[in-house]
Amino acid sequence: LHDANDDGEIDFYENFNNDHQVTEHFHEFAMDLQTDAEGNFYYAKGARHAKDGLVPHHGSVIKVSKDGSKSWRIANGFRAPNGVTVNGDGTYFASDQEGHWIPKNRINLIKQDGFYGYMGSYVPGRDPEDYDPPVVWIHNSVDRSPAEQLWVTSDKWGPLKGTLINLSYGTGRLFTVPYEEVDGVPQGGVSRIPLGETPTGVMRGRFHPVDGQLYACGLFGWAGNKHRPGGFYRFRYTGKPLHVPVKYSASKKGVQLTFSEPLDKATATDSGSYAAEMCNYRRTRGYGSRDYKVTEPNRQGRDALEVSKATLSADGKTITLEMPKLQKCMTLRIRYNLKGAKGASVRSEINCTINVLK
Repeated sequence: LHDANDDGEIDFYENFNNDHQVTEHFHEFAMDLQTDAEGNFYYAKGARHAKDGLVPHHGSVIKVSKDGSKSWRIANGFRAPNGVTVNGDGTYFASDQEGHWIPKNRINLIKQDGFYGYMGSYVPGRDPEDYDPPVVWIHNSVDRSPAEQLWVTSDKWGPLKGTLINLSYGTGRLFTVPYEEVDGVPQGGVSRIPLGETPTGVMRGRFHPVDGQLYACGLFGWAGNKHRPGGFYRFRYTGKPLHVPVKYSASKKGVQLTFSEPLDKATATDSGSYAAEMCNYRRTRGYGSRDYKVTEPNRQGRDALEVSKATLSADGKTITLEMPKLQKCMTLRIRYNLKGAKGASVRSEINCTINVLK
């Protein structure tokens, strides 16, 4: 945008880059605009709704050079990606929304040339079963529409610094997204940060360089729980304990969760403080999926899991939950009713995905 005479009005709109491929379909939104350390730009483009892709940009994350002279497709297989996070190491995060071929919402750790499951993106000849799994599948009851993921970079956010969080368009909530990579495959979970809900969905956020707090904007434009037309918000860390999971790891023995603050040993080591269940979804050309048992794939529902033993680390932050019948699953829900080290109630849940079990 150019102001030729310094009168505060734009006199000339420069065409910076016009590589963007678009058809007349309503669903192929261009979402977000991020930059990397070199000044290159990134955005996500939706695919057509329940139709095959027609152009290579359908359902893709796209990079544009800092001078606008060229662009590249980073990865594809997205239905309605809502935001892009640039990690700085050649990887990215983006959410996607439930629909055809996407049985539940998902948060993706994106790598170059990855394919993330939506057959309606531009994928001529693609095998539907050959796709990259998400960090986490998110059930509608947890977040009906995830938006942008964001790294906590501020010292002012105390124990959450360095944590990945998810902004929710669907619920107006914030979630931590602890995850790991096993043999190059990501897996993790989402757990709600105990804050009030905003009256709109939350779409984009930034940590302010001066006060160190999170500023976010949101809106209501399609299906969501929060219907106010728009809003601008500040989320401020007060120093009070949050007791939210910030690290996650899964193995054949069970799950390990590290919390932001120490927990009470008596409740944390009582296996009765936990309830766990797992399920899978069916990924088809149909819209979404019901829950299906892992142990009986043709039967709807969830498998209850016994937590046979719970142990707490010496620093009081890491819980190890032994679950003898744990299997790979698209959703593992762990509910807990604990206390913090100083007696505060810690009652919440984490919803996880297990792609690899070793």
